[in-house]
Amino acid sequence: MNKVETLIHVLSEDNKELLTKFLYDAHPIDVAILLDELEDENLVRFNSLVTSQDMAKFLEQSTIELQVRLIKLIDFQAIVNIFSFMSKDDVADILGGVPIKMRKDLLKLMKKSDTIKLEELLGYAEDSAGGIMTTEYIALRRDLTTSEALSKIKNIGPKTEIIETIFIINDKKELVGTVDLRDILISPEDKLLQDIMRENIIYVYPDLDQEHVALLVSKYDLKAIPVVNHRKSLLGIITVDDIIDVIVEEQTEDMLHLSGVSKEERVDSSLLTSVRKRLPWLFINLITAFLASFTVGLFEDVIAQVVALAAAMPIVAGMGGNAGTQSLSVVIRSIALGEVDLKNNWRLIFKEVFLGMINGAATGLVTGFILYLKYGNPYLALIIFIAMIGNLVIAGFFGFLIPLVLKVLGIDPALASSIFLTTATDVCGFFLFLGLAKSFLNFLI
Repeated sequence: MNKVETLIHVLSEDNKELLTKFLYDAHPIDVAILLDELEDENLVRFNSLVTSQDMAKFLEQSTIELQVRLIKLIDFQAIVNIFSFMSKDDVADILGGVPIKMRKDLLKLMKKSDTIKLEELLGYAEDSAGGIMTTEYIALRRDLTTSEALSKIKNIGPKTEIIETIFIINDKKELVGTVDLRDILISPEDKLLQDIMRENIIYVYPDLDQEHVALLVSKYDLKAIPVVNHRKSLLGIITVDDIIDVIVEEQTEDMLHLSGVSKEERVDSSLLTSVRKRLPWLFINLITAFLASFTVGLFEDVIAQVVALAAAMPIVAGMGGNAGTQSLSVVIRSIALGEVDLKNNWRLIFKEVFLGMINGAATGLVTGFILYLKYGNPYLALIIFIAMIGNLVIAGFFGFLIPLVLKVLGIDPALASSIFLTTATDVCGFFLFLGLAKSFLNFLI
């Protein structure tokens, strides 16, 4: 039996000890994956056999679909008990995915202090710093001694996500510094926190996009980054495990967007959902294909007289598309890492142009030689050589420029760049190649 079948068999015995033995040493994420495969009846039985604290660990690692399904299946009070063992940011993420009425009913059953924090978190955009921060952290006054600080850390620590980094505040509850737990442990007991804290704090505001937050954490090798308001009061922190999730999410989103696919679509999405997410982009691609077809149609008489051109055209367009995609991928990655922008780095476009010349000459030379061996016409070889250089220069130019311009216009470069690039390389490539062929027509016949 596989693990799912084994779990179903264990649940059928309705024995807590047997289930505890099955779950012994199992990682929460592995259990969450198994739970996703269970039918509703077995999911309810599983919840009844484990403690609320254990169920909280599994639920934190579950998909939003499983979380919502469980909330709909069991008593709301039981859900609130499970939530009491979870971090507030994870609870907010779950509540953000359930119907509004259900969310309000759950919030009514919670402690007022928890409700206030959750409503604050739910008020931020899902992909912002405020949306991914947690309110469970350790913040101590700067006038405490290390001995007093350790005493407070022992009391507060079990309720927080991290204790390695301690945030220091002043009398106005403004963030003024950070201290590593290690520094507190090795310092004299009467040493004040303000004497060992670091004042050069990297922080973010709650409305900052999560992608920029991830860049800051990566750049400065932070374990956690504080979120403050404009009065510099500490609102929450973002931990490195949440940043890893952001990086994976943003990478997946960019990869899907480059293919014209929505990040909401999954392999098991309904047929209607997949059609709705993909068809609009296919129609846009269809329009660009007609533009390329129209360009080719302008030279029908030339192609009719020199059939070899029909065999060579896809080579020019294909190589232009591939070269443009290379430039596009490098630039989009650099944009995501905050390494390049149009205002400060526009001169790099000349590098892409020269790169296109070199690569175009190299590939055009090989292509021209092969076509010469096949058709025995040196002029056809010369045309493909020049066209290859021209189209790869065009590919480099647009592959660099398009995503940067889209970024300035507030459009996601990963989502729309490939469409414009394909249009540019196909239309310009066909026009250049067939235009040259028309000029050399007397030498090709």
